[in-house]
Amino acid sequence: MEKLLEQIAQYKEEIVAIEPNGAAELEDYRIKFLGTKGIVKALFSQMKQVSNDQKKEFGAVLNEFKQLAEEKYEAWKSALSGDEALAATAKGEAGFDWTLPGDPLPLGSRHPISLVRNEIVSIFRRLGFSVAEGPEIEDDWHNFTALNLPENHPARDMQDTFYLNQTPDWLLRTHTSNVQVREMQKNKLPIRIVCPGRVYRNETISARAHCFFHQVEGLYIDEQVSFADLKQTLYFFVQELFGRDVKIRFRPSYFPFTEPSAEMDISCLLCEGKGCNVCKQTTWVEILGCGMVHPKVLENCGIDPNKYTGYAFGMGIERITMLKYQINDLRLFSENDVRFLQQFKASF
Repeated sequence: MEKLLEQIAQYKEEIVAIEPNGAAELEDYRIKFLGTKGIVKALFSQMKQVSNDQKKEFGAVLNEFKQLAEEKYEAWKSALSGDEALAATAKGEAGFDWTLPGDPLPLGSRHPISLVRNEIVSIFRRLGFSVAEGPEIEDDWHNFTALNLPENHPARDMQDTFYLNQTPDWLLRTHTSNVQVREMQKNKLPIRIVCPGRVYRNETISARAHCFFHQVEGLYIDEQVSFADLKQTLYFFVQELFGRDVKIRFRPSYFPFTEPSAEMDISCLLCEGKGCNVCKQTTWVEILGCGMVHPKVLENCGIDPNKYTGYAFGMGIERITMLKYQINDLRLFSENDVRFLQQFKASF
């Protein structure tokens, strides 16, 4: 006990005698007295050698010494200039050049889905289409009934829907057609819009499907709009997006909100006619559905079907992106693997 007290008295005299003289000496002082292997820590470790009846007295002396050492350090640091203080409190490297530039931050990149979405919208903007958006949580009427899918209609089984438990009349939209309905209800004709957005369906996640994905739908309503107008619009779109060498075909199909209806296929860009899991060995890939707006849909939205006609189309952005960038697994888009996303760094 007496030996330790003598050591502390000597250290106190040393601290009082120290004259502040720059950041390097300050750091040396911190390491010597306050560092993890410094004098203060070493003295506290000697507490176990002091008898129990003297620990209280010794502890009070130690705390007083520690406070003295810390006050000396803070006063010394405050006396330094701004640059010296930064150097003393950072890494303590006296010879470090603090004017050097920092480490460069890597540039980010836009998600491939965003890149393709913007490109699709840009193509249709050149044709006079404007962008319209709507809610992702939608009521049953705008998502189904207004589109000629009344309650208990078998076509509702075509889409596995996420309903909200507390309010079953509300759901996560299964397509962006709800935006088309809301725009038609405004009754500001003619209408020429594209509707990009995220949609949700209760599907099994695989290389070709996901429970959420992105769509772009289009709608054009005016007097004397024909199916020929629809075909020429989509021909232009595909050639602008994929090039003029891509093959295109239309197949008859069924959608409750269009009549007549068709699906549009293009030659598979992944396998180049050899067959793959994306085209299911057929060498063709369906990229969108389309058709003339059903007269009943026009009536539901307050538009006279005897005066106005229109066409509509819809496509999944993920499917388009897979073809454009030669990606064979849809799940990659939502896994957020930086190694995958960095491939698109040059595309802005």
